[in-house]
Amino acid sequence: MPEVLKAPLVVEFPFTRSLGPVQSAFLTGLRERVVLGVRTGDGRTLVPPVEYDPVTAEEIRDLVEVAPTGTVTTWAWNHTPRRGQPLTTPFAWALVRLDGADTALLHALDAPGPDAVHTGMRVRIRWAEERTGAITDIACFEPYDGNRSQPAGDIGEFEDPVTGIVAAARLDYTYSPGRAQTAYINALSGRRTVGERCPACRKVYVPPRGACPTCGVATSEQVEVGPRGTVTTFCIVNIKAKNLDIEVPYVYAHIALDGADLALHGRIGGIPYDEVRMGLRVEPVWTEGARYPDHYRPTGEPDADYDTYKELL
Repeated sequence: MPEVLKAPLVVEFPFTRSLGPVQSAFLTGLRERVVLGVRTGDGRTLVPPVEYDPVTAEEIRDLVEVAPTGTVTTWAWNHTPRRGQPLTTPFAWALVRLDGADTALLHALDAPGPDAVHTGMRVRIRWAEERTGAITDIACFEPYDGNRSQPAGDIGEFEDPVTGIVAAARLDYTYSPGRAQTAYINALSGRRTVGERCPACRKVYVPPRGACPTCGVATSEQVEVGPRGTVTTFCIVNIKAKNLDIEVPYVYAHIALDGADLALHGRIGGIPYDEVRMGLRVEPVWTEGARYPDHYRPTGEPDADYDTYKELL
C-alpha cells in the first residue's frame, strides 16, 4: 500500500463583532486602565460584566468600577505556553476575584513556578504598555503584597469608546486524507482524476471517501473519470479572499465529471461570469507543476441536457 499522506493545516478567519453598551464600556475602560463590572438588582457585582443577569435574565446596565487588585480563587499551571497565549514563559491560568467584585476573571498569572501560586494569594493587574481596548490590555496578573487598591468611582463614561472588535479564530492541526484520498491526490499529480466505485450501488464517488455514503460499505475499486464534466450548480463570488490572488467577481461551481456520481468543486474561467450556466460543459486547465486543476473552462460543446445531471444537484 502506498504511504498515506499527511500535512499541517491551518484554518483561520477573523471574526468581527459589534459591542453593546456594557461590553463597549468594559473594553474601553481597560484601555484607560479602569476595570468595570456591572451591578445586578440584588447588589452583586459581575466582572467581566454581562448585559443580562444570569440568574434572573434581567437586563443590567449599572456599571461600577472595581479595584485592579484581587484574590486567586483557583488556578492551574501551564508548563508549555502556546502561540498566542499571554506569556511566553510558563505561567498559571488563574480565576481572580477583583476587590469589589462577586465573580472571578480568568487570566494569566505571572509567577516563578507552581510552588509560588496558591488559592487565596493576593495579586494585581499588570497593564500592557500599549492598550487598544481589548482583554489583552491586561497583560497578566502578578503577585502583590500591598494594600487593597481603591477604585476611583468611574462609571464608564469615556471619550472615543470602543464599538467593535476583531477576534482571530485559528485552528492548527495535522490532516491525513486517508487511503482513498491519498490515491486521489497522487493521481491528480499525474493529471488524472480517480474515484472509487461502490460494490453495492455501483456509484462512483469523486473525491473518494473510502466508503459509500449511501450504502455504508467500503470502496476500493478505482475508476478514472473525466477529464471533462458538466456544471450542475454555481455561485458568483463578489468578496475577495485575502489569500487568493483572484479578481472578483468569479464563479465557483459544482462540476460533475463524466463518469462520476458526485459533483466536485472548481472555479470556472475562460468565460464571463454572467455567462456561466447550469449544464455548461467544461474541461480542466492545468498550470505547470500544479497538483490540481487551476480552473475549468468551457469545452465548446453543446450544453448538457438537464436530465443527465439533475440527480447530481
